[in-house]
Amino acid sequence: MVAKSAAFRALREEKPKRGALNAWRPETGAASLDRLVHERTRLAIVSALAVNTSLTFNELKQLLRVSDGNLSVHARKLEDAGYIACTKSFAGRLPKTEYRLASPGRRALEKYLDHMEALIRATREG
Repeated sequence: MVAKSAAFRALREEKPKRGALNAWRPETGAASLDRLVHERTRLAIVSALAVNTSLTFNELKQLLRVSDGNLSVHARKLEDAGYIACTKSFAGRLPKTEYRLASPGRRALEKYLDHMEALIRATREG
């Protein structure tokens, strides 16, 4: 037990490499990740909309291979945050829900990608 605690103490006291320290500053560390975008399904939605002008609910569902309920919940969270815009209409008698990436969503995705790129650089340099 003594050896184990001494090893943990040594790890805590070890100074991080310069690149890792810069990448994990409070403003760029894991705590500052946009949790709304970081979640896998929401990141996939925002990414898909970033490279398409708009996508329907069914197109997104097929592209991401998620259930109706899963897509609906995640899209609603992004919509509530103002990251995506939702337009509902009818094609004949069938409802049609279409999504597009809003400006705040594009900025959030760009900030998220910049953050992840900085972490990757710091990890590779370290």
